[in-house]
Amino acid sequence: MTRFVPSLAVAALLVLYAGPAFSDEAASALPAPAIDNEPVKASETAVLAGGCFWGMQGVFQHVKGVKQVLAGYAGGDASTAHYEMVGTGTTGNAESVQIVFDPRIVSYGQILRIYFSVMDPTTLNYQDPDQGTQYRSEIFAADPEQQRIAKAYIAQMEKARAFSAPIVTQLGALKGFYRAEGYHQDYLIHHPDQPYIVINDLPKVEKLKRLYPQFYAARPVTVARY
Repeated sequence: MTRFVPSLAVAALLVLYAGPAFSDEAASALPAPAIDNEPVKASETAVLAGGCFWGMQGVFQHVKGVKQVLAGYAGGDASTAHYEMVGTGTTGNAESVQIVFDPRIVSYGQILRIYFSVMDPTTLNYQDPDQGTQYRSEIFAADPEQQRIAKAYIAQMEKARAFSAPIVTQLGALKGFYRAEGYHQDYLIHHPDQPYIVINDLPKVEKLKRLYPQFYAARPVTVARY
C-alpha cells in the first residue's frame, strides 16, 4: 500500500512553494451553512468541479463520512468526456469529482463548505495554475434540494463577504458524470512527490486538516485497494 507521507525533500518544496502557487482566498474557516439538509438516508452523492480533479479528489478522500471519490467529467456529453478532448476547453465538460458520502456524518452543506475553502470561487475559468472552461468551478446539483442548499450557501457567503471578490462559481443541474481514465484515479495518492501535486494539491489537503480538523480523516478512502 502506498503511504501518503511526503519525504523531507517534498516537505521542503511544500513550504517553499505552497504560498505563491496555491490560492488562499479562504484563509480561515468559512461559516457553516445556515441552510442544510436533514440526514434521512445513509448515502448521498455530490458532483463538484473546482480545477484539476487530482487535488479535489485528494481533498475529499480525506473527509470523514466520504465513502468514495471518483475523478471524472461533468457538464458536457459522454462522447467528449475524454481527457485529451476535455483539455481543449471546447467540450463543455469540466474536470470534476463525484463524492459519495454519508450525510449522517458530513452533510451536503459541509461538503460545500470544504469545497469553497480549498479552491478560489472568485476566478472565472481559472484555478491556479490551470486555465480554461474545463477548470471552472461549478456545482452540479443532483436534485432540487442540493440546488436549494448550494444557492443559499452562496448567498450566505456573499452577504458575509467571505471572499474579497464576487463568487463566480456556477450552479447547474447534473446531467451526467463520466468517470475519468484509470490513471487519473487516486492520482495524488500514487504521486505525492510529483512537483505539481506538491505545489498545488498537497496544500489543499493540509488546509482541510488545518481549517476543519473535525472533518479530517488521516487515512484516505481510495478508488483502488493497494
